Amino acid sequence: MIKRHYIRISILLVTLMAVYSCAVKKYVPEDELLLDSYDLDVKVDSAATVENVDALTAELLKAISPKPNSKILGLRPGLHYYYKVNVDSAGWFRKFMNKKIGEDPVYLSDVEQESTRDLIRNRLENRGFFFSEIGTTVERNEDVKEATVGYQVTLPQPYTMETYQVDRDSIPFYDLLEQQVQTSPIKKGSRFDLSAMKLERERIDADLKEKGYYNFNSGFLIFQADTNRYDNRKFDLFLKLKQDVPSKAVKPYRLKEINVYPHNTVGADSTRQDTTRFDNKNYIQDENFFRVDRLDPFITLTEGELYSPEKSKATSRRLGSIGAYKFVNIEYTEVDSMLNDSVNYLEANIYLSPLNKRAIRAELQGVTKSNDFAGPSLGLTFSNRNLFRGGELLNLKARAAYEVQIAGSSQAGLTSTEFALGADLIFPRVISPISFDSDVFEYSIPKTIISLEANLLNRSALYGLLTFSGSFGYVWQANKYVTHELDPIAINYVNLLYQSEEFDAILNDNPFLRTSFDQQFISGLNYSFTYNGMLRTNRRSLFYVNSNLDVAGNSISLLGQDGDPDPDTGEIKDEFLGLEYAQYAKVDVDFRYHFITGEDQRIATRLFAGIGVPYGNSDVMPFSKQYFSGGAYSVRAFRTRSLGPGTYTPPDADSRSFFDQSGNLRLEANVEYRFPIFGYVKGAFFADAGNVWNTTDNGLPGGKFSGNFYNELGIGAGAGIRVDVQGFVIRFDLAAPLHDPSLPEGDRWVNDFGSPVFNFAIGYPF
Repeated sequence: MIKRHYIRISILLVTLMAVYSCAVKKYVPEDELLLDSYDLDVKVDSAATVENVDALTAELLKAISPKPNSKILGLRPGLHYYYKVNVDSAGWFRKFMNKKIGEDPVYLSDVEQESTRDLIRNRLENRGFFFSEIGTTVERNEDVKEATVGYQVTLPQPYTMETYQVDRDSIPFYDLLEQQVQTSPIKKGSRFDLSAMKLERERIDADLKEKGYYNFNSGFLIFQADTNRYDNRKFDLFLKLKQDVPSKAVKPYRLKEINVYPHNTVGADSTRQDTTRFDNKNYIQDENFFRVDRLDPFITLTEGELYSPEKSKATSRRLGSIGAYKFVNIEYTEVDSMLNDSVNYLEANIYLSPLNKRAIRAELQGVTKSNDFAGPSLGLTFSNRNLFRGGELLNLKARAAYEVQIAGSSQAGLTSTEFALGADLIFPRVISPISFDSDVFEYSIPKTIISLEANLLNRSALYGLLTFSGSFGYVWQANKYVTHELDPIAINYVNLLYQSEEFDAILNDNPFLRTSFDQQFISGLNYSFTYNGMLRTNRRSLFYVNSNLDVAGNSISLLGQDGDPDPDTGEIKDEFLGLEYAQYAKVDVDFRYHFITGEDQRIATRLFAGIGVPYGNSDVMPFSKQYFSGGAYSVRAFRTRSLGPGTYTPPDADSRSFFDQSGNLRLEANVEYRFPIFGYVKGAFFADAGNVWNTTDNGLPGGKFSGNFYNELGIGAGAGIRVDVQGFVIRFDLAAPLHDPSLPEGDRWVNDFGSPVFNFAIGYPF
């Protein structure tokens, strides 16, 4: 029944799109044509040599206005609703849509061709192309009431720089400018470019400020281009200071005093607060709110050193990472000095405004999974900040969830309950028997995290599972884009509290699965590396890489003892404290590449590969460490854990077969085109492919990995709607299988768009 509702909803959406895409040409006035697009043709004079013509063309096209009315899949919904409201009578819905996405029509008569030619000429001169030839054409299509305006540009040989030098004066500051010119990215042969000169001024300003010139700014620098010595489109570039630059702008500043306020609150009287002198800094607080020896390593400023914006930013970033402060504010005050002093002085005041010491957060969620389980969950978190006056954070967590299978198989009505209690204790420093030099972690100070959790999962008519887990590890940022996580101690204990006869039959039918539940104790090491290039918002090509290493059982094997023989096979496994432990190595990598195609549009791709290898005390990977495929964050045309391994076909449609459908090797690829619809609503078309396999024969037909794996991929495609409110994303995806590896060979390519799989999730899939 739910599938039918999804199909009806999709049909309704298609119908609404058809209605809203009604032709708008009947509303266009008789003497007007809609502006459809601009056609910009940029050519290079035969006697000229020009590089990066495509980039220049894109820049010119971006500067041309007015912009044509926006299109979505060739339609103009914004213009449609404008006409419906302003020409026809309209109900509340059309008025609402017009308010949200309506656009005033842009006609050919709105295009001022002469002004646009002047604009293009100005942009070209700013890039060194003087005396360019610019023409205009207009292509009219009366049948569809549209017009295209074309601009034809012929680029001449640009002006290029011959020399770059400082127009000197007698003051010593000009020696610094000489050094800046020598390290400049503007070299002989560079094209005349105003934007490059602006960047050069900003570069020099930033470098001088890093040398202590607190009162200097880029506006004090001017460029002069001189072509008098040349008749072949070359010029000399001179850098100089403006007249009447204040004397303090060309003097460096040093930090004379550093004052830190660890407990800065509204209305606090600093004159009544105690001052503690530590490491040449003044710590001023009315109570011992934060231990100064714990706070001092986060501050990179030093008395007597030159003013440095980079160190100021680093101090602010490091203090903000503690997690105890709401605001970090660093203010600099000039200290009176003699007029003839060669160096001026600053007083640095660091104001730290704390968060509430204690807080309680509640989260109520409604979950719908692609395996037809749905239900509510409630999570509570109690936080105690600055627990030991060193920025420590204690989180006590509790969670309860209830799910019921509402459709999808004969097992509708099955329930699942989950209860979890956990605690995290986070220290904003390294706790280790090995001491580290403070310069090792320059960008940020690592955090030490101690975690404990108990989880009770009850699947009705199947089993009850009790899990205890604990870890001790570190997380730190090497720079803005790279994050490391290392857990030298990671322990997991799993106890199958009870199992029904039906679940016992499942285990008996699959010895591989039974073995994966036998080893209850996992002790090992985890490491994760993340490079998040998605933060580089000024680039069109964005990369993301996450790689994980999980090794278990090696160190504990040194303490292991022989266990009792298996009653069936006689095999003897090692045990630790009476528990059979797992031994394996697991590694995977998640690679993502996004290409920005336009404003709020991108092609997003993802490749995932992972493998786990059991050895020593283990014949198979523990069930909790195996890979699964299918679901809202995987191959969306297949339900959660319903794909694979390999070409394996479950004996029936029983949803419990997902216990079988796991593997120790996973390959997956995804591609998605994302585009805006209106406001916070985004759209996407996507395709997914992937599967899981086992590298050894586990008794499941077709589950073993082979060289024919590419013919065993589950492939699906679909479309989605996303509501993206400032990074919080609610996602609705409909996907249908195109290639189903569980079907007989020759019948695997399918066309099942009549029964799509609905996926509801939070966040983008990749």
